[in-house]
Amino acid sequence: MQTPVAAKTNPGATILPDDGRRRLASAWLALGVTALALAGIFALLLVAARAPGTGNLFPTQDFFRVALIVHVDQSVLIWFLAFGGVLWTLAARPVRGLSWTAFWVAAAGCLMMAASPFLGAADPLLNNYVPVLHHPLFLTALSIFALGILIQLIAYLTRFGAELRWGDPIGVGTLTAALAALAAAFSLAWTWTELPPVWEGKAYYEYLFWGPGHALQFTYTQILLVTWIWLVRAQGRDLPLGDRTLSALLVLGVLPLLLVPVIHAMYAPDSAETRLAFTRLMQWGNGLAAVPIGLAVLVALVRGPAGPADPKTVPLRRALTASLTLFAAGGILSLLIAGSNTIVPAHYHGSIVGVTLALMGLTYHLLPRLGFGAPAGRTARMQPWIYGGGQLLHIGGLALSGALGIQRKTAGAAQGLDSLAAKLSMGVMGIGGLLAVIGGILFVLVVIGAFSRRAA
Repeated sequence: MQTPVAAKTNPGATILPDDGRRRLASAWLALGVTALALAGIFALLLVAARAPGTGNLFPTQDFFRVALIVHVDQSVLIWFLAFGGVLWTLAARPVRGLSWTAFWVAAAGCLMMAASPFLGAADPLLNNYVPVLHHPLFLTALSIFALGILIQLIAYLTRFGAELRWGDPIGVGTLTAALAALAAAFSLAWTWTELPPVWEGKAYYEYLFWGPGHALQFTYTQILLVTWIWLVRAQGRDLPLGDRTLSALLVLGVLPLLLVPVIHAMYAPDSAETRLAFTRLMQWGNGLAAVPIGLAVLVALVRGPAGPADPKTVPLRRALTASLTLFAAGGILSLLIAGSNTIVPAHYHGSIVGVTLALMGLTYHLLPRLGFGAPAGRTARMQPWIYGGGQLLHIGGLALSGALGIQRKTAGAAQGLDSLAAKLSMGVMGIGGLLAVIGGILFVLVVIGAFSRRAA
């Protein structure tokens, strides 16, 4: 993908040539930011439902659970895959008719999902990876969004060969993210056809999304690594690893997914063996590229050029630094998991927010190259610190609560906040969550401001 924004020798390149990619990539970016804004609205309700004092305003568990499901699916599934749409669009010229169809289908699914709780969708099922509201409207919205992403993948894969340069890690990483997403789609189709009809409710969706959910984590990781490399180059810094080494590592990062059909062929989708196999696949396979590339990015940041930083790259550097910090914190917390307490959400919030911060930084970099105003001013510079710092407090409070025995996926009196320490830890979680929501709102406002201006 040797586009002007990706070129190693010209990280400060200006507006992309208008060959159809610019408008479509802008549309996918707007969809992702919209999903993040919708997730922020539901996050406010989540924080209020769990924090001491305000949690009493929500007497039932269902409200908390409905808000949690929509928040998770918008802030992870839709935000991440919509940004995948940005990368796949920039990597290859759109396919006439097909590429825009993919966008509009995905956008319809996103908006339907956000509206579904207000149109009667309830019965929240807190299964792992893709939690659902067991209601036809929500499930239809989820299916429509997935169809849009699948169409976009097909459009990209029909064109990538003409523009991919195998020595370019951004292009290679974008391709591997697409292949990982296809592996997840394959796993979903296989599970859906093989899953016995005796299962229903939460158990059904737990089994249905277990394999695909683990495969999707590889997609998110590849998108994260592409973004890290891009942000380092955008600041004019050099990674200690060469392009071919980076490309090889990115390919290595998805090779474990070759075991996905093997797992499905060997075990039933509702067996303990399948659950363990996919767990081990992610535990041992998903860091093959992330660890060495993450260390290389850290070295590039530490040994950066002396002197004052270019003001235009300050938001990028801060977003990248916060991303590395949160992603590392999530990895460390994963080693402390024992049981189903709030250390589990502390772990995955760290990892997920690490990806989100990187994508926020790349958004700031791409906006002027897509023809919009450059994010500037104090708000853009402080936003990564506010969002990242809030999330550190948030996961810190969750981790301390988990160490005190507070169970995950509970709210209000069901949390069992009997001790002062438990109340204080959840209070820290609430303050951090509020700061993170403020940081998310600031990001959306900065992007809206950039969208309202044209690039110089």
